[in-house]
Amino acid sequence: MQRSVAAIVIPDAALKEGLSGGEALGSPGGAPEPVVGTPDDKLDADYIKRYLGDLTPLQESCLIRLRQWLQETHKGKIPKDEHILRFLRARDFNIDKAREIMCQSLTWRKQHQVDYILDTWNPPQVLQDYYAGGWHHHDKDGRPLYVLRLGQMDTKGLVRALGEEALLRYVLSINEEGLRRCEENTKVFGRPISSWTCLVDLEGLNMRHLWRPGVKALLRIIEVVEANYPETLGRLLILRAPRVFPVLWTLVSPFIDDNTRRKFLIYAGNDYQGPGGLLDYIDKEIIPDFLSGECMCEVPEGGLVPKSLYRTAEELENEDLKLWTESIYQSASVFKGAPHEILIQIVDASSVITWDFDVCKGDIVFNIYHSKRSPQPPKKDSLGAHSITSPGGNNVQLIDKVWQLGRDYSMVESPLICKEGESVQGSHVTRWPGFYILQWKFHSMPACAATNLPRVDDVLASLQVSSHKCKVMYYTEVIGSEDFRGSMTSLESSHSGFSQLSAATTSSSQSHSSSMISR
Repeated sequence: MQRSVAAIVIPDAALKEGLSGGEALGSPGGAPEPVVGTPDDKLDADYIKRYLGDLTPLQESCLIRLRQWLQETHKGKIPKDEHILRFLRARDFNIDKAREIMCQSLTWRKQHQVDYILDTWNPPQVLQDYYAGGWHHHDKDGRPLYVLRLGQMDTKGLVRALGEEALLRYVLSINEEGLRRCEENTKVFGRPISSWTCLVDLEGLNMRHLWRPGVKALLRIIEVVEANYPETLGRLLILRAPRVFPVLWTLVSPFIDDNTRRKFLIYAGNDYQGPGGLLDYIDKEIIPDFLSGECMCEVPEGGLVPKSLYRTAEELENEDLKLWTESIYQSASVFKGAPHEILIQIVDASSVITWDFDVCKGDIVFNIYHSKRSPQPPKKDSLGAHSITSPGGNNVQLIDKVWQLGRDYSMVESPLICKEGESVQGSHVTRWPGFYILQWKFHSMPACAATNLPRVDDVLASLQVSSHKCKVMYYTEVIGSEDFRGSMTSLESSHSGFSQLSAATTSSSQSHSSSMISR
C-alpha cells in the first residue's frame, strides 16, 4: 500500500494465485514436473543477481526449461532471459500458459519485423511535432521514465493524419526503445531493471479525448501491447486527473490486465505535490517544469494537428504498414443522384446511434431515416437499391425508388448541410425499434434568387466537385440502451478546445439528437 491517500490505487478485480513451491507448472495432472539437479538446470548465482533479480529454485527451473524448449523448437532469434521472464511472470510461472503467449508474440514479431523497427522505421514528421510524449531521465529505482502529456494531444487529429497503423507502430517503437533503455540502465546501475515508469499528465483532458473512434484505436493499441510486452510497465503515475477521467477509465480499464492495473497511481489536482506524491518516485531535480519542477522537459507540447494533414483511407492503405487488416474509418463516394446509405438495425428503443465523419470533397446533406421494414439488400444494376464500388470508395443505395417518404419511411432528423472540409460528430437516441438509414447526399448549389447568373462562389465550388462527386470518411457505432447513461458523455466529442464549433445543432420532439460541426 502507498503511504498517502493522495494517490488512488486501482483495486484488483481479483488477485491471481501466485506460484509457490508446491503449485503446478501447468501440467495436466496438476503436479510439478520433477527438477533434476544437473548443471544444465542451474544458472550462475551472480548472473541471476546481476541481470534477472530474485528467483526461487522453481522459478529458475521454469526459465531454463522454457529457454531450452525455445532453442529446440524455434527457428531464428529467441528472446533474452529477461524477456522470457516477463512472459513467465505475466502467467505466474505457469509454463504452458507462458509458452503459448510467447509463441504467439514471437510469430507476431517475425511477421511484422518488430525486431528491426528502431533501425528501419522513421516516425512521420507529424508524430515528431504533435505526439506529446518522450523519454525523460529515470525514476528513483533506476527505471527509464516516459512522460506523456495526454491532455495536450489532439487524438483525433493524429488518427486522421496518420491512421491507426502508423500510430500503433510508433507506440511499438516506444516499447522497443523502453526495452533497450532497460538493458542500458541495468548496466549503469548494476542491478536488474526490467521495466519502465510512465508519467501521464492529464492537464487539459476533456471531452474531445473521449471521441469514440480514438478510444477504440486506444483499446486496440492496449491489446497489442499487453499481448507482446508483458510486465514491462513498472509503475504508471497519472497526474492532474480531471473530472472527466472516470469516464475514460470506465471505457479503458476492462482491457487492462489485473497485474498491470495494480501498478496505477492516480492523483487529482495538485495532490501529486504532497506526501506520497511524485517526490516519492522521482528525484526533485528531474521533475518536469510543466509540473512545477526545475527540469526542462523536451517532450513536445502537442497541439492541434492541421486538417491539411488529414488523409483518406485510400492514401493510408497505400503505405506498407499492415499491423491491422481493417481501419476504423470507411470511405464513400457520393454522386449527384446517387447518395451513399448505410443500414442500422435497432432492436431496443433508446439505443444510441453515433457518427463521426469528415467531408473530404464537395458539399453533402446528411439525413437520418427510420423504417419499420428492411430495405432490400443492395444489388448491382437493379432498378431499385444498388451498390457501386469504385477506387475512391463505396457507394451504396438502400432506399428503393418506389418507396415514398412518409409512407414507407420517415425522416427523424432535420437535414444537416455539411461543407467541404468540415468534421461532424453527433448522436441520435432512437425512439423506436426497426431500421435506421444514415444517408449522405450530394448537395446541389442553389441558384441566386435575384438573377439567373450564378454567383462566383458557386462557380468556384462547382469546379472543385468534378463529375458531381463528393467524398466522405465516416465511422458509426451503436451503443445499447443499457450502456447509454455511462456512455452519453463520451459522445459529446466536439466540446473541444481545438475546434471552432458552429451553431448547427438539431433536435426534434421524436428523439434526442445532436450533430456538431468543426471546421
